[in-house]
Amino acid sequence: MICSKEMGNYFDSLKNNAEKCYSIAREARKKNLDAETSPEIPPAEDMASRVEKLVGPEGIADRIRVLNKNLGREELSIQIAKEIVNQDFKGKEEALDQAIRTGLAALTEGVLVAPLDGIAGVKIKKNFNGSYYLSVYFAGPIRSAGGTAQAMAVLIADVVRRQLGLSRYLPTKEEIERYKEEIQIYKSHARTLQYTPTSEEIELITSNCPVCIDGEGTEKVEVFGNRNLARVETNRVRGGMCLVIAEGLCLKAPKIQKHVKTLGIDGWDFVDKFVNRTKNEDVMKITPNPKYMKDILAGRPVFSSPSRKGGFRLRYGRCRNSGLAAVGINPAAMHLLDDFLAVGTQLKIEHPGKAGAVVPCDSIDGPVVLLKNGDLIQVNNANDALKIKDNVKEIVDLGEILISYGEFLENNHLLMQGSYCTEWWEQELKEKIGNIPDEYMNPMPETAFKIS
Repeated sequence: MICSKEMGNYFDSLKNNAEKCYSIAREARKKNLDAETSPEIPPAEDMASRVEKLVGPEGIADRIRVLNKNLGREELSIQIAKEIVNQDFKGKEEALDQAIRTGLAALTEGVLVAPLDGIAGVKIKKNFNGSYYLSVYFAGPIRSAGGTAQAMAVLIADVVRRQLGLSRYLPTKEEIERYKEEIQIYKSHARTLQYTPTSEEIELITSNCPVCIDGEGTEKVEVFGNRNLARVETNRVRGGMCLVIAEGLCLKAPKIQKHVKTLGIDGWDFVDKFVNRTKNEDVMKITPNPKYMKDILAGRPVFSSPSRKGGFRLRYGRCRNSGLAAVGINPAAMHLLDDFLAVGTQLKIEHPGKAGAVVPCDSIDGPVVLLKNGDLIQVNNANDALKIKDNVKEIVDLGEILISYGEFLENNHLLMQGSYCTEWWEQELKEKIGNIPDEYMNPMPETAFKIS
């Protein structure tokens, strides 16, 4: 590790003190007062070590470290799964099981329970034409992986089944109808889904997916039709399966489309068809998306209707305290919205993803408000907002919301029209006159009036 001597000493102290804690825990467990005789959580120094100790196989950490130097997380998860499935195992099912779990663990950085409990097992089954296919049994804890990782688990499974020469899954009409019924029952009788696909979307996914998405019966409720199917082992609703199809393959189809193209994996053209169902092939345009308004809980405020004038205006960029899936809000807006948008609050958003964590950014436009005395003013700092908070009659415009370009790239989302801001003005002015005089930058009112 390249670091200063002081930083090296700090890391050494963390490691040494952690080992002291483990020594105390080991001695305590030796008293046989607990169900286990040793600490359940093994120490791990990095992502590769976490993956090995979470799901194995033994010795895989070194190979993950090598691959991690040159590959992104998605490429790494697929490559390590391909290498594992070709190792010596008792049988193909064991090889497939280990490869998929390790691939998913690498994708989720070894910090989630999904690779352990989210995959109940894998089986090799027989198509009605005599060929063999892979069936992956998902369980409820796969939810913790998130939609993208759920869908990537299916993609990893497809890659490793090819390595072993297995055929595609060929569903029957009854099995496709079972998928449709089961997901609707899960939505209405069991749990909430972030996205509920239509019957046509479910059929498009399940009839073309090369891997059988199966699962354990996790819910008490059973299906009413399409019961006792030969290749479906339970009549109960399979929660893990519903999550992977609805929140994984359907909701995250644009992300899967991007990964499939980047990784050069064939046989997933159906994802293009799915994504194009919601797009006009001739005119690519972004329309109001009310998805974030669904399933609103009592007591949660709605700051704006979809694409409504007066709502937050998109500003592209990043501030020093914004990270991944973060959105910047002017502190004045945070105060004038009754401080509901505190630092770290999760905000459901219309575009480009599902949500973002709120961070303050005082370099973007604040809200425009109408005061009780009739004045219309823009508030750009927290102190001014606190002074006039009790005199606000109406918030006319919420101001800007700062979202980085990377969020659109990560979600494979079309770029949207951003608000007209100083940076755009500077570029247009530079194109017209070349070098911009210093007095034109943050001009005084007289100068602004002169050059307007």
